[in-house]
Amino acid sequence: MSTTEDKVFDATPEGDQPELKRVLGPKLLLLFIVGDILGAGVYAVTGTMAGTVGGLVWLPFLLAFIVATLTAFSYLELVTQYPQAAGAALYAHKAFGIHFVTFLVAFAVVCSGITSASTSANVLAQNLFGGLVINGWMSMPGQGAVTAVAMGFMLVLAAINLRGVGESVKFNVVLTLVEMTALCIVIGVGFSVIAQGGGNFDEITVFTDSQDKGLFLAVTAATSIAFFAMVGFEDSVNMVEETQNPERIFPRTMLTGLGIAVILYMLVAVSVVSVLTPTELEGIREAEGAALLEVVHKGSPDFPIDKVFPFLAVFAVANTALINMLMASRLIYGMARQNVLPRSLGKVLPERRTPWAGIAFSTVLALGLIWYVTSDPDSNVVANLSGTTAFLLLCVFTVVNVACLVLRGKRDPNRQVFFTSPGQLPFVAALLCAFLAGPWVGRPVIQYQIAGGLMVIGVVLWFITWLITRRNNTRTRERTGAPAGIQNVGKDDQLPPLPPGR
Repeated sequence: MSTTEDKVFDATPEGDQPELKRVLGPKLLLLFIVGDILGAGVYAVTGTMAGTVGGLVWLPFLLAFIVATLTAFSYLELVTQYPQAAGAALYAHKAFGIHFVTFLVAFAVVCSGITSASTSANVLAQNLFGGLVINGWMSMPGQGAVTAVAMGFMLVLAAINLRGVGESVKFNVVLTLVEMTALCIVIGVGFSVIAQGGGNFDEITVFTDSQDKGLFLAVTAATSIAFFAMVGFEDSVNMVEETQNPERIFPRTMLTGLGIAVILYMLVAVSVVSVLTPTELEGIREAEGAALLEVVHKGSPDFPIDKVFPFLAVFAVANTALINMLMASRLIYGMARQNVLPRSLGKVLPERRTPWAGIAFSTVLALGLIWYVTSDPDSNVVANLSGTTAFLLLCVFTVVNVACLVLRGKRDPNRQVFFTSPGQLPFVAALLCAFLAGPWVGRPVIQYQIAGGLMVIGVVLWFITWLITRRNNTRTRERTGAPAGIQNVGKDDQLPPLPPGR
C-alpha cells in the first residue's frame, strides 16, 4: 500500500532515464563505510584530543562512537523504509513537508561533503609534495603547483566517478586497505613498545587538564572534536539505490563498520598515550597528524616513517575525497529527482548509468572551493573547515533523529518494517547531537560564521529555485488552463514539482 506522498516522492526512473546500477554487496558496502569513517579525521584530531584530555584520549572516541551509533539507528530505520538516494533531505521532507527545510538540509550535507573533499584534495597535494621533498626528489614548489595538483586530483576523481560506482568503490577498497595498514602500523608499534616494557600503559587512565576546563568540559570538548573522525557512515545511505537488497544488508553492515572504526581508533589512542609522555602529548596538541607520526618515530626509530608516512596520508585523504564526492553527486542526483534541485541535475549516463550531471556540478563547486581556500594561504578558514563540517553534520543529524520520530508516527501499518531504532533512542540522539553542536563545547566562533555564510548561500539558491518553480507552474496553468495548484503530470512523470512556498 502506498500513500499519495510515497507516489510523489518515489524516485523511480522517468522516461528514458535508467536506474542506477546496483553493484554494492555487503563486502563492498562495508569497505565503503569503514573507508569513509576512517578517512583523514583520525590523523588530524588525535593529537588535539590528547592535548586536551591527556591519557583519556580513548574516551572521547568512545563517546563519539556512542552518539554516532544512536544516530545510525535512526538512519537505518529510515533508509530501510525509504531506500532512495536522497538521504537526510528526503527524510526531512517526508517528515515535515517543508520545501525550505528540505533544501537547507540537502544544501548542508552537500556543502559538508564538497568542503571536506576539496580540503582533502589540497592536503593531499601538500603531503604529496612533502613526501617528494623529504625523499630528496625535488624542492618544495610554490602554492600554484599545489593548487594545480589539488584541482587535477578532483578531475581524476570525477573521471573515476563517471566510469561507474563499481570502479569507484573498487578504488575505495584499495585506498581503505592502505589507510587501515597505516593505522595498524601505529597500533603495532605502540603495543610492541608496551610488550617490551617501555610504554606508559598506566597513562590511559590519567586525565590531564591542560586548559583548566575540568573533566566534564574537557571530555565534552574532545568528544566534539572526535565526532569529526566518526562521521562518514551517513554517506552510505546516498548509495542505497546502488546497493543490492539494501533493506536487509544495511543494518548489519553499517553497525559493523562503525564497530571496526571505533576499535581501530581506541587502539590508536592507547598506542599514542602509551608511547608518548604527557609533555609530548601536550606539545603536539596543535600539530595536525603529528601524534601518529611521532608514535612510530619514537617507538620504532629505525623505521623510515618520515619518508613513508606522507604518502600513507595521501592515500587516507584521497579515500576521504573520493567517498565525499560519491556522496555529493548521488545526493544531488536524488534531490534533482525529487524536484528540490533543478531536474537537469538528475541526468544519468545511459551506458555507464552514473549521475553525470550531479558529478559535473559537484566537481565544479569543488574546483571553485579549492581555488578559494588556497587563494589566501594566511587565512584561518581552512583550519576550521573540519570543525565547520562536523557542526553542519551535527545539525543535520539532529533533524534526522527528529524526523525518525515523526515518520514513525506516520508509518503505514501494512508496510513491512525491516529495522526500528529501539524506544526513544532517536530523541536521545537528537539531544546529544544538538548539545555537541553548541558553543559550550568550546567551538570557535569562526566555525559558526563559516556555517552561517554557507546557509546564506543556501537561502539564496532556495529562493532562485522557488522562483523557477513558480514560473514553470504559472506557464503550465496558462498552457493547460488547469486551476492553480494542479500539475499537468504525464504518465511517465512520477515527480511533479513541489508546491511553491512550502
